[in-house]
Amino acid sequence: MRREAPLDAAGFAAQVPVSRETVERLTLYLELLRQWQKAINLVGASTLDDAWRRHILDSAQLFRHLPAGCATLADLGSGAGLPGLVLAAMGVPEVHLVESDRRKAQFLREAARRMGLAGVTVHPVRIETLSLAVDVVTARALAPLVQLVPLARPLLRAGGRLVLLKGRGVDAELTALGEVGTMRVELHPSLADPEGRVLVLQEVASSAP
Repeated sequence: MRREAPLDAAGFAAQVPVSRETVERLTLYLELLRQWQKAINLVGASTLDDAWRRHILDSAQLFRHLPAGCATLADLGSGAGLPGLVLAAMGVPEVHLVESDRRKAQFLREAARRMGLAGVTVHPVRIETLSLAVDVVTARALAPLVQLVPLARPLLRAGGRLVLLKGRGVDAELTALGEVGTMRVELHPSLADPEGRVLVLQEVASSAP
């Protein structure tokens, strides 16, 4: 099978309509990511050859699955700020990036500052210690659902949802979770990865904070 040519900014904007200002912010983000990658392992080095697809499109596709009027979002195990920084650049007003690695947290603060994202807060702590109430929790390659759902549930407002990037093993993860009957589950194909899925879990919070 022939490999796709790397996606560029114009190709990204053709798939995910965003403002010119947003494209400029995301371009700056990728410049910073490449600079910091030389000192800190933020992403897999090979993924930078197609960064607009592997990182920006992969993260940005979650925006359409956020609830209308989504005001607050927590990105768990944010790492390089994916998907949290991308969703903040696309317009989520208040984004909490949770990353316990101090060097990665430093990158997140610098990237948010350089991108002009005043609504971003970086939490260099373990997820279990957080005290937040948000509309949406996101995560990318953080943990299996059986571990992730219990971590996310206390952070969600009543009516909140998890919007997650998952790979080919998502069906097995849902089976292992063993409580999907209490939730509404949606699976959507990924725009960035033929083997990827966007998983939306609703009615996750057991009660209002």
